[in-house]
Amino acid sequence: MTSLSSGRDSMTPFPTARVQSLNTAPVRQDRDFVLYWMIAARRAAWSFSLDRAVDRAAELGKPLVILEALRVGYPWASDRIHRFILDGMADNARRLRNAPVLYYPYVETGHGQGRGLLEALAENACVIVTDAFPAFFLPRMTRAAAARLDIFLEQVDGNGILPLDETDRAFPTAHAFRRYLQKRLPEHLGQSPRRDPFQGVRLARMENLPHAILRRWPAASEALLKGEARALQRLPLDHSVEIVDLKGGTTQAEHLLGVFLEERIDRYSAEHNQPEAEVTSGLSPYLHFGHISAHEVVGKALEQRAWSPKRLAVKATGSRTGWWGLDEDAEAFLDQIITWRELGYTFCQHREDYDQYASLPDWARKTLEEHASDPRVHTYELEDFQMAATHDPLWNAAQGQLLREGRIHNYLRMLWGKKVLEWTPDPRRALEIMIELNNRYSLDGRDPNSYSGIFWVLGRFDRAWGPERPIFGKIRYMSSENTARKLHVKDYVEAYAPY
Repeated sequence: MTSLSSGRDSMTPFPTARVQSLNTAPVRQDRDFVLYWMIAARRAAWSFSLDRAVDRAAELGKPLVILEALRVGYPWASDRIHRFILDGMADNARRLRNAPVLYYPYVETGHGQGRGLLEALAENACVIVTDAFPAFFLPRMTRAAAARLDIFLEQVDGNGILPLDETDRAFPTAHAFRRYLQKRLPEHLGQSPRRDPFQGVRLARMENLPHAILRRWPAASEALLKGEARALQRLPLDHSVEIVDLKGGTTQAEHLLGVFLEERIDRYSAEHNQPEAEVTSGLSPYLHFGHISAHEVVGKALEQRAWSPKRLAVKATGSRTGWWGLDEDAEAFLDQIITWRELGYTFCQHREDYDQYASLPDWARKTLEEHASDPRVHTYELEDFQMAATHDPLWNAAQGQLLREGRIHNYLRMLWGKKVLEWTPDPRRALEIMIELNNRYSLDGRDPNSYSGIFWVLGRFDRAWGPERPIFGKIRYMSSENTARKLHVKDYVEAYAPY
């Protein structure tokens, strides 16, 4: 077994547990190129999907075309989200400029303009490889495409360290999933995407796509890839959700990872819950949009600690510490990026109702319904929450950070949700408001891990707590007063107070 940080080489067999056929159409060997439809793993390295597409092209002796498309009609489409994705597309264009592939970035400028593009490319393609992703509109999109195409379409899972198909159910708690991980993960720790997907591989070259395709669906303009404000303003997006200072793309993600490993990880266990300490990695939006791989993050963290598989504990106990044989800081970080992150992905993989109230555990729905009509001291509507116009300065600051930066500090995000539950007329409406605010403003919204956080507020992955309280029932309770006593928040409140 090797470390994740070593990556795969071109001679290592591809991990077939990560590949799923989406239709039964044939591979058309007489056509012109292999198509990689990049939809979730939006990066040019450390990608199982790209590795698979490169292997397919090499086997068939065909050029490789990479289509990275961006539509305007997705839910919650805004300048903020679009700009972040466009940053990544510009980064990919730079990184693939000298690679033996044809990179084709396409951005819709009007609703439905990209309709038919995939089918048009498929007419000249031998096979299509795409990314697996268990949430948002992507599973429906890939299934619908597979039914329309006359060539073979397969999807590749690069979402986490454990392949999603290696699980057979959604897990009720992090402890249950952690114990399962500790039993199954060792056999996958030597399976990592390539650091350089083109090393040791010879691919035929293709200079350009057919003129008919480029005439109807021209590649994204330089202005759009630069994220220029005027270019964004011309698109039918929600322009009220403004761009943030945080830049998207793999280059920025890898910079943040370097900063985290060099300056922050050694304080992670003790200080990651402190809003004013800034010791978290900040990688959540980059993981969500696929600008960086969990394999790269975990691999480099293990490489920094000179980790070896020989350090692994023999027994799977489900304990949060001790299994990796590392220090407390490294183990706490690995528990977040593997256990908690992949717990949410696994839930979405096995539950199509992952974003519905009915997906809550029975005990949580029972206690919430029993207390749904309890009197509320304060109640607010969506607009009040949206504008950070509550009576609570700490909550308003958390919402202020969401509005300005597209994120909320991890610990305060939990408090943020608990207060929405407390100040909303009923738990179903609270869920609607949390989803709307998070998915509209947060750069890592619409992600399985993001839904985990929202639904944790209402009892998912948790247990019943006592004493039973008004409104919350047996749901875990949090208050701004207790949070302010435990954590340093004075400067945070001042920094993010509403305008």
